[in-house]
This record gives sequence, C-alpha cells and structure tokens, in this order.
Amino acid sequence: MRAVLVGLGAVGARSARQLLSSTVVDGLLVLARRPHHVAPNIASLDGRGTVELAELSAEAFIRELPEAAVVLLAAPVTAPYAGLAVARGVPVVSVTDAPEDVRSLLALGGDARRHGVAVVAGAGMAPGLSCLLAAAAAEGMDELHEVHVATVGTGGPACARRRHAALRELVEEWRDGAWERKVASSGRELVWFPELGGADCYRTSRADPLLMAEAFPGLRRATTRAAASRRDRFTSWLPMLRPPHPEGAVGALRVEVRGRRQERASTVLLGANGRPALVAGTVAALAAELAAARLLKPGAGGLASLAPNPRELLAELSRRGVRTEVFEGAGPTPTS
Repeated sequence: MRAVLVGLGAVGARSARQLLSSTVVDGLLVLARRPHHVAPNIASLDGRGTVELAELSAEAFIRELPEAAVVLLAAPVTAPYAGLAVARGVPVVSVTDAPEDVRSLLALGGDARRHGVAVVAGAGMAPGLSCLLAAAAAEGMDELHEVHVATVGTGGPACARRRHAALRELVEEWRDGAWERKVASSGRELVWFPELGGADCYRTSRADPLLMAEAFPGLRRATTRAAASRRDRFTSWLPMLRPPHPEGAVGALRVEVRGRRQERASTVLLGANGRPALVAGTVAALAAELAAARLLKPGAGGLASLAPNPRELLAELSRRGVRTEVFEGAGPTPTS
C-alpha cells in the first residue's frame, strides 16, 4: 500500500522513516510546497518501499488519492486536504496541535463514518501520545474527572513557531461541561517531568482539552500547559527574535489523570521523554499504519477515541523507542 505524506520537516522526516520500515506501506509519495528544499532529506530516506517527491498542490493531491492507503498531514494544510481525502474514502492522520485545525478535522466525523475511514486529529506528542496515556490511565478508573497535560520542548521549526503563537493565543479550558476562556501564558505551575526535573509551565493554546473532552464523556476538567521562560512569554507577541533550531533538544510530556477508583480518589501520573520530533514522528507513523490497515474506529477524533486498545499501542511505541513512565497515588475521598 502507498502512503501520501504532506510535509517533510522534522516530524515528517521521522514519520517517513518509520513508514518505510513498516510492513504496511510499500511506497511513499512526499508532497512539499518547496520540493527542492526537502530533496536532500528524500535522499537520506531508506527502507523497504519506494519514495517519490512532488510539489504540493490540490491537483497533485487529488490525482494521487486513488492509489493512497492513507494520508499523513505533517504540514499546516490540515482542513482542505483532509476533506478531499475523506470524500474519496482515504483515511487521514494529522500531527496538528492547533485547536482550530482539530475542530475542522472533527467536523469531518460524519463523512468519515459514512466512508468507513478514520480521521486522526492530533497524532504527535501532544496531542497524540498524550491521548494514549490518558486513555490508558482511564481504563483503571470507575470515574474520570480531570485530565491535565504539560509539555517541555519543541520539535522542528514549525513546532517552535506554533508554540510561539500558542503562548499568546486565547486559551480554552474544559470545565464542568463548558469551555472557559483563559489568558495564554498565565496560570504558572511547577511541573515535574520524567528525568528532566521541574519546569515552570503556563497555559497554552493547544488541542489536548478539545480531544479529551470529546473522548471522555462526563469529564469535568481538561487543561494543557507548556514550559516557558519569562522571555518566551513576553516575546510571544513579537516576531520570533531568532530562527528556530532545526530540531529541538530533549523534551518531555506529563499527563495527570484524576478520578475515582473503588470509591477512593485516585490520581495517575504518566510521562515520557525524548526528542519531541522523534516522539511525534513515531506516534504519527504508527497511527498512519493502523489507519491504512483499517484498524482504527471509523470517524474523527484523537487516538483516545479511535484506538481500540491504547495499552497495546503504548507497548508498540515502547518497542519503537518511545518509553513511558507511570506513577500512581491514591488519597482519601475529598469532602468538597
């Protein structure tokens, strides 16, 4: 089966390597806005499948859909191309973390179910791996009340630019069945990440709460935060002062899930660390393989909604080098 990959940045390149080493995909077409810029990256790809490169356009994309088993969107062109693919019965996986992009993908849910395909909205580190960790934690709870996601680090330049914007955009948090608007870069919280230690984290505009609220009916609260320095916060309203690094340093993810288990308040903390581009690329490639093999539930949502067995996927990600850590604690039932 052939996969169509849109974008070959830091995350896209790692997704491509994973796909080419899989037994699901035997060919890969890379569509890029500036093919000559990514041609050197194409030359570095190896695996069992063939690789082709073409300029990204709606015409080229539509022309390739009849031969595509899955479309992986690793560039900010989410909504129009996803709609074209779903209309032709091709599953879609997107690595976006922008709430507006995720909403446009979720709107394709009806069409996706009619065509029997999955549209995975957010298949990176967060959302993506964060959704799988939350779903795995929820399996052991009688009631799920809260999900809180925090991250440190960025992937490639596109991810860094997106984080820069997310620190100034309006933030929406899920609370008691409704969306509450919060100021970005507010709500300072000291968060401890696996192996990296503590970092000051602040509210950021990311799609994790949207996907958590969609995946877990009855969820009372969902938030997302990102580690940021004082300079990050105060300069988020300005153009980036220096070009982003080609790939960020080691990052980390922490997911805190609160609820009730056996009539007691329960909190589960799950985490992961690694280079964000590598983690995101691995999650995206696995999601694309599952979507191509039609092993995800038809419809649109995050991996918490569409993956049939989150723990099995976490085990597979561990075999691919994305390891998670778990700390569990329980306390007395709160009185208020």
